[in-house]
Amino acid sequence: MIAAGLLLLAVGAVDLLRQMVRTRRWLAFTLAAVALVVVSAGLDAVIAGLLAVAVAAIWTWVMPERGPARAGLWPVALLGLTAAACVVIARGRPRPGPLGELWATYRPTDTVSVDVILLVIGCLVFLLESGNAVVRIALRSEMGEREAVQTPPSDAAGSPSVADGAANAPRRADDPPADALRAADRPRRARSDALPAPTEPGDPVSTPSPVLKGGRLIGPLERILVFVLTLAGAYTLIAAVFAAKGIVRFPEISADGRSGNRAEYFLIGSLVSWVSALAAAFLVWWGVNAG
Repeated sequence: MIAAGLLLLAVGAVDLLRQMVRTRRWLAFTLAAVALVVVSAGLDAVIAGLLAVAVAAIWTWVMPERGPARAGLWPVALLGLTAAACVVIARGRPRPGPLGELWATYRPTDTVSVDVILLVIGCLVFLLESGNAVVRIALRSEMGEREAVQTPPSDAAGSPSVADGAANAPRRADDPPADALRAADRPRRARSDALPAPTEPGDPVSTPSPVLKGGRLIGPLERILVFVLTLAGAYTLIAAVFAAKGIVRFPEISADGRSGNRAEYFLIGSLVSWVSALAAAFLVWWGVNAG
């Protein structure tokens, strides 16, 4: 169990540092790795701490901050399976290392070991920013697949224009030259580029409104709330949270028109975020009952 906590703590700390630190990241990463190894030594789990640092380094490579992920959601699935295996194989210890002895002296209850506490902390840190990264990768993967299927190639990529299609068609004696067709097509292209993009029926045509960045804060708060309520067994409140989010987003989704992009975007992001929180809570529940 201690290995799962250190693993999630290392990955979550790396994503938090990537979000908060913009310069001299190597120094922040080094200090964080040293601190994690020191904590693992105090818990008599140095090997698990070193493995957690190695996994966090691999995570930064396969889960970039921007652009598509190199391996999609496979690293997330492997991380979850590894954490679950650590909980099953290495169960909680009553007095692990000096920090475990200190916790055993001052803990309020005998049923919660320091391994469980570290697992909870690791899950909370992971849900803060790594949960956002998982949601972003899921949305980027979905949008990338949709663009590959639905988006036609542009003129710059070599798609034939009106004039090119006319030039490649069988010519007759009274047809105008191909150069004349291309010259006549240029003003049409310029006029079409200057016009605003067509909208769905019923969609308001106005200047684009500013996009708020509250999702970066709402997402972690929502995941932590679902995580805590699940561990507390307050399933009715969890259902209320899910319903409240749907009600708040309903006006935006209902204005989506016939495309359904916003609704699908909302569903994918929300489901991935909720599954992450529920999986973390189940991992802690499993560790407590297995220990």
